[in-house]
Amino acid sequence: MDMKLRPFDFAQAAARAGLAVNGQPLAPKPAATAGASFGDAMSSALKAVSAQQTDAARLQREVQLDNPTVSLEETMVAMQKAQIGFQATLQVRNRLVSAYSEIMNMQI
Repeated sequence: MDMKLRPFDFAQAAARAGLAVNGQPLAPKPAATAGASFGDAMSSALKAVSAQQTDAARLQREVQLDNPTVSLEETMVAMQKAQIGFQATLQVRNRLVSAYSEIMNMQI
């Protein structure tokens, strides 16, 4: 089997991450809106994690189909990002359940 690796382009990888070559953000982050609620923040975070998982699954499928435009390295990084996002989401959920249980067990 003939495997071709593309050279790593640090500037392109930094641009994908939204960073300049020196590691600084390309654009300042927008300030939080006054009307944003916790539910909205959780919803957008869950959508982002879901999108990462979908992207990782798509890249994995493309690698399995021997698509020459998709590198194994890119796929592995996407899979790790999706896994880290899922683990962070799971930890937040566990903390929320724990806090809810503590509140419900408080005596009035």
